[in-house]
Amino acid sequence: MIIMAPILLILLGVTEILQADLLPDEKISLLPPVNFTIKVTGLAQVLLHWEPNPDQEQRNVNLEYQVKINAPKEDDYETRITESNCVTILHQGFSASVRTILQNDHSFLASSWVSAQVHAPPGSPGTSVVNLTCTTNTTADNYSHLRPYQVSLHCTWLVGTDAPEDTQYFLYYRYGSWTEECKEYSKDILERNIACWFPRTFIHSRGRDWLVVLVNGSSKHTAIKPFDQLFALHTIGNDEQKPLRKWFLFVLMATICLILLILSLICRICHLWTKLFPPIPEPKSNIKDFFVTPNYEKAGSTETEAEVISYIEKPGVETLEDSVF
Repeated sequence: MIIMAPILLILLGVTEILQADLLPDEKISLLPPVNFTIKVTGLAQVLLHWEPNPDQEQRNVNLEYQVKINAPKEDDYETRITESNCVTILHQGFSASVRTILQNDHSFLASSWVSAQVHAPPGSPGTSVVNLTCTTNTTADNYSHLRPYQVSLHCTWLVGTDAPEDTQYFLYYRYGSWTEECKEYSKDILERNIACWFPRTFIHSRGRDWLVVLVNGSSKHTAIKPFDQLFALHTIGNDEQKPLRKWFLFVLMATICLILLILSLICRICHLWTKLFPPIPEPKSNIKDFFVTPNYEKAGSTETEAEVISYIEKPGVETLEDSVF
């Protein structure tokens, strides 16, 4: 019993703390935002805007908002501000929802959802372009110091299967805040635009923004449905610009070779090469010593004895003689 008493007191204190944290949230009734609108602000770009509910009870709490993209591709995220920019294709329409949320470590409260949408643009089915493909090409620009690389854009497409023969297509691209219409087209046998070429663009070769391309059209017989598509530059066609790493390795190797060449010239000029790498001395014995024929003779007397060793060289070889006493 003595041991259990402190444990019960600790559990009681924890329960009181949890109740104190939960009670304020349980008493708050979250209301959904008001005046939720979706406005098209550019090619494949919309602005979501809403306002806090004026009847929302004001407390010392930080309200947040949960945004859910319903179409064309589902996504959701949270934010503390009352507007959000979204880059998305719009030829299929766009819809989103938002609600007020309040969360902490112990609970999560949310209001009901409010929704808004942008309807798909009008046009007859089968009249929009198909197989839209775009590639960029980066080349060095020696005339500009602010932008050393120039990016060109080339797009191709096929005519819609149900498009009338008098259909004419027009292409636009947007990168960042810049939007431009195509001026140079290639045509098919019916004089319909099927390709576009931008020799110079405002696309940044190392940028991270989406490249947005829109192709709409016109016809006397029916409404042509537009088509837009997003392209990521880091996945963008043949690029003549060499990666920075390759250039760095090339410069590094060239620098090392130049340094070695200079050091070699300095060593030769200052005779350091001979001092650092002296020549290997030749052996003292001559190779013709191997052709010497030894001849031993003894001469002695009762008092001394001497051994005479004479070397008789073969004809044509210098005679060496050595005596040992």
